[in-house]
Amino acid sequence: MTLGRNDVCWCGSGRKYKACHLQFDDKILGYQRKGHIVPEHDIIKTPEQIQGIKESSVINIAILDYLEEVVKEGMTTEEINHIVYQMTVERGGVPAPLDYEGYPKSVCTSINEVVCHGIPGKDVVLKSGDIVNIDVSTEYKGYFSDSSRMFLIGEVSEEKKKLVQVTKECVELGLEQVKPWGFLGDVAAAINEHAMKNGYSVVVEIGGHGIGLEFHEEPFVSYVAPRGTEMLMVPGMVFTIEPMVNMGTHEVEIDESDGWTVYTKDRLPSAQWEITVAVTETGYEVLTY
Repeated sequence: MTLGRNDVCWCGSGRKYKACHLQFDDKILGYQRKGHIVPEHDIIKTPEQIQGIKESSVINIAILDYLEEVVKEGMTTEEINHIVYQMTVERGGVPAPLDYEGYPKSVCTSINEVVCHGIPGKDVVLKSGDIVNIDVSTEYKGYFSDSSRMFLIGEVSEEKKKLVQVTKECVELGLEQVKPWGFLGDVAAAINEHAMKNGYSVVVEIGGHGIGLEFHEEPFVSYVAPRGTEMLMVPGMVFTIEPMVNMGTHEVEIDESDGWTVYTKDRLPSAQWEITVAVTETGYEVLTY
């Protein structure tokens, strides 16, 4: 439906369209006419919605901070799952992964050659030399947040340490490219270039995603796209930056026995860090880290 200048704005502010988002929409339309992918209104968050995501993020970050203190050699990934579940529900939240499209646990724990979606288990014990990505996702009062960190267990090889560090640098370099009226491809190119410069590859098929009102929303966030491509970033967009960087090939495969666990095809290690970021009028705001 086309809004008239004096109609109430689509954003829910209660203001007239001409005094609220008319110029904003005209600017987006200009990019669309040039052939760019632009966001629909339903993925642009209001200040009230972003505040809700921030409140969810407080729980999300608290859980990862606690895990930083307790995760150690000899711990099972099922113990991690129990901690995440208990801490989330005690704070009034819901673990977003639990029962999401049939996923059986409250957190993803991806060790070494597991790229993502590793399923916690009582028989999966963290060993010295492991690197593990712990991916925590939280729903609180209808708002979603998502972040992950890498954990180094015991004595980790220099090769794995470098992979973990470079992957974190990729996220930071991608974040620097988040700005209104830029493109998600700018974020992707910064990440992919840094990974390749260090001899690594970035997973193509799995990327980031919009988030906030749902666990996974549009857009899909690629980390291998060229600059000036992919969706236009505008104030109010909220999405994750979470590249999966592999020591060897970018190719991956899914474990047929559980339908979830994603491995590197060559079984070399993979690393991932994830943050949630909101695009602002002047740049960005990190909501989870």
